[in-house]
Amino acid sequence: MSLETVGSALIRRHIGRRFADLRTKAGLSQQQAADRFQRGRTTIVRMEDGDPAVRFRESDVVTMLDTYRASTEDRVLLLALTAETRNGNKKGWWHDYTESGLPEWFSLYVLLEDSAASIRKYESELVPGLLQTERYAEISASTPSGYLDTGEIRRRVEVRMERQNLLARPHAPKLDFILNEAVIRRPVGDAEVRAEQLRHLLAMAGRPGITVRILPYSAGFHGGMAASAFNLLGFPAGPHGEPLEPPLAYVETLTGAMYLNKPDEVAAYELVWRDLKKKALSVATSREVIEEALKGLEK
Repeated sequence: MSLETVGSALIRRHIGRRFADLRTKAGLSQQQAADRFQRGRTTIVRMEDGDPAVRFRESDVVTMLDTYRASTEDRVLLLALTAETRNGNKKGWWHDYTESGLPEWFSLYVLLEDSAASIRKYESELVPGLLQTERYAEISASTPSGYLDTGEIRRRVEVRMERQNLLARPHAPKLDFILNEAVIRRPVGDAEVRAEQLRHLLAMAGRPGITVRILPYSAGFHGGMAASAFNLLGFPAGPHGEPLEPPLAYVETLTGAMYLNKPDEVAAYELVWRDLKKKALSVATSREVIEEALKGLEK
């Protein structure tokens, strides 16, 4: 399977999940939706499953969005994504997503995150977005002061909070976080904001499928010093065991991001991850360290 085909398959799976969510929120079964659109139920099933044979005609997409009473944001997104399936773009779409028809507010990473079977993340400075409270996220999005205007800060916080719905999905990805000890020690906002964030971190770490480990100061030199913050994403296999998407490393910068999927690139970050995992505290000890930091704020 070519990388271009894999990319298209990933987009189609994301489209299918979005349409399934909208249909469910509209209170319609697949059969009821099919009757409204004068299509067979199998067409709705194939579309929601991301079948590559489904054609997303713009007129059909508009009708579905109207019937499902989609929000403006969902309309913009799904019209853009379904247009991507008709473009036949031969360029690897993750290499330069700023040239695609996707809305500016929509990060490619959110689509990848939504499709992943596993996400491993090392963070050296901040609580990861999936684990942030709203107040912590607002401070994060506001730094450095003057970089984003108030409207964009609010929009980024809202998107970050919406992303956390991923954690409640029936088939949510397995999440494994390694956080530098500085993440839980550094003052962010006042004591109330910090305590709220640490309590939330403990609650998330107690959920099935989520592990949080602390890399202590005492670890000394470690691989993360060379790599900085990064994510490693693994994707589910297809019905015959074939990879639907190659694993990749994601590295975010202030003004963009790198999507690294060459085998040697991914292997380098896997090496860093093994070093971090070896030097990080156990899950149980990490919890004790977070609890100790919280007690210091609650005194």
